[in-house]
Amino acid sequence: MSSERKDGKMSSLFVAIVIPLALLVAILFYMFILGDPANFEGGDPIKGHPIEAEPGHTFGIIHKGGFIVPILITVNLLVIIFSIERFLTLSKAKGKGRVESFLGNVRTLLATDEVDKAIGACDEQQGSVANVMRSGLEKYKHVLFDASHDKETRLQAVKQELEEATALELPMLSKNLVILSTCASISTLLGLIGTVLGMIRSFSALATAGTPDATALSTGISEALINTALGITGSCIAIIMFNYFSTKIDAITHGIDEAGFSVSQTLATHK
Repeated sequence: MSSERKDGKMSSLFVAIVIPLALLVAILFYMFILGDPANFEGGDPIKGHPIEAEPGHTFGIIHKGGFIVPILITVNLLVIIFSIERFLTLSKAKGKGRVESFLGNVRTLLATDEVDKAIGACDEQQGSVANVMRSGLEKYKHVLFDASHDKETRLQAVKQELEEATALELPMLSKNLVILSTCASISTLLGLIGTVLGMIRSFSALATAGTPDATALSTGISEALINTALGITGSCIAIIMFNYFSTKIDAITHGIDEAGFSVSQTLATHK
């Protein structure tokens, strides 16, 4: 229980540090890399056009996206960071071997009442499925020959232990997925805001008396397109990763349910 609480605190601390750090990195990248005067004609990031040479031209164009750009860069960074974090966490939760083989091995050991070997197999497998199975087996071992309770009471005790172990494991699997889903939603909206602001600037340039301000017009169009591209990119990546991790979590959850059923069924059929 204390280990789960510690992991939860570490995860919350990780989130609290990463989000402002990603924003800071995005702002610095926008100001000093994308906004480097060397990327613009005349060294003016405000009024100068991006120079023709690469990568200065690309950096200059992105910088023209305006103040929404560092926010969108932050969102994209968060998607990448939390995708890596979830990948590592779920890889650890999956355990060292194939879950199907592990469950089959445990069933075989339980069929011959080799509970200690089954617990040892859980220690070797590790991961969420093995953790739940181990908790159930410990309780199973404790109540198996408990003559003070009838079979139904022992079975309920094991099921309760499995439910408690499952309740501890599942939140850690889905933790931080809400950040990916939020990024998927707001990335497109932020890009749309930047697009609208860019179009407003463009139409303002067209509305000027006499010859339209070509610089303001091109800047507004750049702002609109860059923000659209960054917003859609972040949203697409976040949606793909969210669905990928959701599938992984469903597979692990199925393994946990199957592990609990195996222990309960073995006790129910035990004479």
